[in-house]
Amino acid sequence: MGDSELKRLREATGLSQEALARLIGVTSKTVSNWERGTNPASLTVPQMKALCQALGVTLDELPDWFGPTPESE
Repeated sequence: MGDSELKRLREATGLSQEALARLIGVTSKTVSNWERGTNPASLTVPQMKALCQALGVTLDELPDWFGPTPESE
């Protein structure tokens, strides 16, 4: 499995899982679970707006799945 798109976006902005979690009102464990694909994201509209702002992307640019991407063979 490849890295998650959420992880790539988060790291590109220089945010730790803890910092991103604080900005959007979830726990760092939640962010970790999303990035590992353990749990699907379930966010409120204000949290989605905060996530977009924190990552510097629009809603359309957010990945549909936050977990790891399958590696191409």
